[in-house]
Amino acid sequence: MSKWDLLLFGVYPYIALAICLLGSWARFDLSQYTWKAGSSQMLSNRGMRVASNLFHVGVLFVLAGHFVGLLTPSAIYHHVLSTENKQLLAMVSGGFFGVLGLIGLVMLINRRLTDPRVRATSSTSDILVLVVLLVQLVLGLLTIVASTAHMDGSVMVMLADWAQNTVLLRPVEAATAIAPVGLVYKLHVLLGLTLFVLFPFTRLVHIVSAPVWYLGRRYQIVRQKF
Repeated sequence: MSKWDLLLFGVYPYIALAICLLGSWARFDLSQYTWKAGSSQMLSNRGMRVASNLFHVGVLFVLAGHFVGLLTPSAIYHHVLSTENKQLLAMVSGGFFGVLGLIGLVMLINRRLTDPRVRATSSTSDILVLVVLLVQLVLGLLTIVASTAHMDGSVMVMLADWAQNTVLLRPVEAATAIAPVGLVYKLHVLLGLTLFVLFPFTRLVHIVSAPVWYLGRRYQIVRQKF
């Protein structure tokens, strides 16, 4: 394990998470009205529904797969799947939904950059997030290609060990676990952590937005005008 492995994969995850939590809290407290996705559908609806659905369905399934796959201990999933079969399942399902998300994202980027009305209302952060997500999706699909060279599940186990040790606040063990994996996997993990850093400062905050306070809000009385 090198000092860079320790810094980037042992220490950086906690820095990224701290920025994400503190930045989100500060933005919600100081600038609540900016806590939104900033939908541009009313400016141009052409192709928006298909692109948005493809992207969100693909990304949500990929995120769920990452969460379950990385954080489920082997002692649990071995009751159902072997390590090799788990890797094959991850490659097939991740590849399918990753391609769906990629198609939708490319359509969204094309719409945002080529539609004059949408482009005029887009901020730098809007475009930056889309580009970062594009690179992240491409890296994720490249990891599937790289995984075909080792179908024994060894790399998947190393990545899971990294994630689980990170959650358990063991940075040295986490960095040691991920140190032997290939560059494409490390870039994918590193960019994923960077998305946590970008989260509080971009439209990504809408991921955790839900109007739950409406459930407890008092009824509004609306009188008909005669």
